[in-house]
Amino acid sequence: QLELVESGGGLVQPGGSLRLSCAVSGVTLDYYNVGWFRQAPGKGREGVSCLSSGDGRTYYPVSVEGRFTMSRDSAKNTVYLQMNGLKPEDTGVYYCALGRVCYGSGNGEYEYWGQGTQVTVSS
Repeated sequence: QLELVESGGGLVQPGGSLRLSCAVSGVTLDYYNVGWFRQAPGKGREGVSCLSSGDGRTYYPVSVEGRFTMSRDSAKNTVYLQMNGLKPEDTGVYYCALGRVCYGSGNGEYEYWGQGTQVTVSS
């Protein structure tokens, strides 16, 4: 059974860092595009990274490029999102997801996602 479990969220001050993890079971990561998206209260879903299984590139939106870094550990079937220089506007629930399409904007088309982990950036 496919399952994605995110962890690592929390409360952090502006300028701080967090590292999110997403453990995937029931499927081999290498066969999917994998990404992270977030949703803030009252706002729509926003992709923050997407790693393409096809070309191996990771795509980020301008809003997080240079601050967020996504990585994948195939041996552990786990993906990570290192977030540095966090801003209050980064607050939201972060989800990792699997799908078939990554866009250059950092968005993706996803078929599966986890339950999410809350990230709050506030002083």
